[in-house]
Amino acid sequence: MSDMLRRKFLSTLGQIGLGIALSSSVAVSASAADKVKIGVFVASSALPYYVAAERGYFEEVDLEVEPVFIGTHPLIVQAMVSGDIDAVSNLVSLEGANINALRPDTMQFIALYGQNSEYVMEQFVVKPDSTATSIADLKGANLFSAPGPANLGAAKASLLASGLGEDEFRIQEQGMGNHIGAMQSGNFDGGYTLEALASIMVDLGIAKRLETGVIAKYLMKDETAEAYAAGAAVSGKLIADRPDVAKRFAAAWAKAVKDANDDPSARSLLAEMKVPENLTETVPLAHFSMVSDLSEAELGEFQSFVDIGVDLGVVAEKIDVADITEAM
Repeated sequence: MSDMLRRKFLSTLGQIGLGIALSSSVAVSASAADKVKIGVFVASSALPYYVAAERGYFEEVDLEVEPVFIGTHPLIVQAMVSGDIDAVSNLVSLEGANINALRPDTMQFIALYGQNSEYVMEQFVVKPDSTATSIADLKGANLFSAPGPANLGAAKASLLASGLGEDEFRIQEQGMGNHIGAMQSGNFDGGYTLEALASIMVDLGIAKRLETGVIAKYLMKDETAEAYAAGAAVSGKLIADRPDVAKRFAAAWAKAVKDANDDPSARSLLAEMKVPENLTETVPLAHFSMVSDLSEAELGEFQSFVDIGVDLGVVAEKIDVADITEAM
């Protein structure tokens, strides 16, 4: 082959190679995963997020999901309003209902998490040597509460519904990270806390459970009812601007919800929330449900709970749960 032919041949190969490289780059760019930022409140009700992340369910639907860990529900709502997050793994539902009452279409719940004495999340704990047998026995007690208006409101309302007077107990908000220290300090007789912190405190020997499922028992007046006190939500902006992304996110979440309910091995992921390994098999879990799977009766229970939030002054005004739920 002459030098001229050789140079022409190599030049042609180079152009072909460049073309392949460019086309490959375009293909990768075209299929780059859509990004979603999700607010995560570290409690056992966040389990579906860890399942979806660890088992590749987001990647399966071409999503790159970035967690933003937020310690209080009002800050989660603020982040949703500001556009700093697109979704939330486990928001107190009354906080979501309230912001939608004030600013319609801020967010839509795609999943709701039922809790009662069978599906345990919220509960009162007391000192190990307490003689109290129910929350009605907490007369004169100094208590702490999980943070946010909805948690504090539910805790106070449950105490009042048990028969205590407003001046017969003291209760104040404490960040979730402070609950173990609050019990260890000796400054509190007990408190209203969430899983998995309650199980950790019991395991450490610094607290014992007093009553679980107090929302269903004292506020809904039905111990078997599921209080849909938390859930996963996506922002109204995500639904409006990137509806396909919202649908894919919901599809991944549905797979994670099923695993969280039905696959015992999913419990091992509680360790990602700093739950000791010896407790991952016993920490109580809420009942995770996609909105699309809820019956009319179950949505009615959610409406009842939101109406209670209105009565407590936690939700600004009456709101129809059909306006804050999305069956994707």
